[in-house]
Amino acid sequence: MDVSIEKVINQTPNFMNYKLQTLAGENLFIGIDSHLKSWKISIYSDMLELKTFTQPAVSSKLMDYLHKHYPGANYHCVYEAGFSGFSVHRELTQMGANCIVTHPADVPTSDKERKSKSDKVDSRKLARGLKNGELKAIFIPDKLQEQDRALLRTRDRVIRNRTRVKNRIKSFLMYWGITLPEGFQGKTWSKDFLLWLKKVPLSSSCRSALNTYLAEVNHLSQSLGLLDQDIKQLSNSSRYASKVKLLMGIPSIGLTSAMILLTEIGDINRFKTFKALCCYFGLIPNTKSSGETERTGRMTKRGNRHLKYILIECAWTAMRKDPALLMSFKAAAVKTTPNKAIIKVARKLLNRIRFVLKSEEQYVIGVVQ
Repeated sequence: MDVSIEKVINQTPNFMNYKLQTLAGENLFIGIDSHLKSWKISIYSDMLELKTFTQPAVSSKLMDYLHKHYPGANYHCVYEAGFSGFSVHRELTQMGANCIVTHPADVPTSDKERKSKSDKVDSRKLARGLKNGELKAIFIPDKLQEQDRALLRTRDRVIRNRTRVKNRIKSFLMYWGITLPEGFQGKTWSKDFLLWLKKVPLSSSCRSALNTYLAEVNHLSQSLGLLDQDIKQLSNSSRYASKVKLLMGIPSIGLTSAMILLTEIGDINRFKTFKALCCYFGLIPNTKSSGETERTGRMTKRGNRHLKYILIECAWTAMRKDPALLMSFKAAAVKTTPNKAIIKVARKLLNRIRFVLKSEEQYVIGVVQ
């Protein structure tokens, strides 16, 4: 059980000298509940809860405080993965602290802490979990990989934004009772369709509104073209060229898909087993078992959503080009729905991707006898 610092102060004369002397060379566990403008910090030693306070969201200020009040101690820091990325981890590590980043869902929490949530409670949970060895560090990519990853993720956001604007245009037409000509059914966003949109009879106000949407679509399409050029240039670099060539030898994987896989996965050898790789992709189901009862639910929401999405999209195309994958899909589709059967194909495709990256051998299409 943790002893409050107030009790130690009351029982220990000249407490400041006591603190400086006894903590030198010992381990301190610092939980950081990070926010945009401030951090809530909780500091634990092996036996005591030393301090909980608020400070500006600046790594150097935290290290200055630790060096001033707890000189000579070993600093172990932890914060939850989130909006701040890994920059805080790199700063604290460079300044001499042993810092980890943990998954928010993996922090041990009591029912009382869930119902009385606060920044103070959260920082104490992190510090206590770190002290007890209950927190597991997530993988931290190197800075160059993270920067390359940002390029591919930006492309994904631009595509999503463009899709939203296109859907707004369709809703706009529906709202004003404008139906699409028969020739454009299922063939929207072609050059002819865009030309038709510019000639649709509308009032000046509605025309101005529609033109604004069209200008936004055009701007996002131009941005997407520039991003694709940058991605192609990046794929030709020595860091990715050989691996991109290997992955593009797999049916359904193009240049963009290969770059997404490489920037998100990083070093394939960091996954000791295929199951660990599937967990990272989010290709495992939720399970609940008790006694003789075992229930398998939907696919877990944990995992890298960028990788899961692109792998399933590739699986739909790959099974049409690889007879072995198609046979696997048909066997699974007999027992379940196609949307669930494709998960089995995605796992098999992922196993092939893993083999290609680990062995550095070209993909061979499966043969069904």
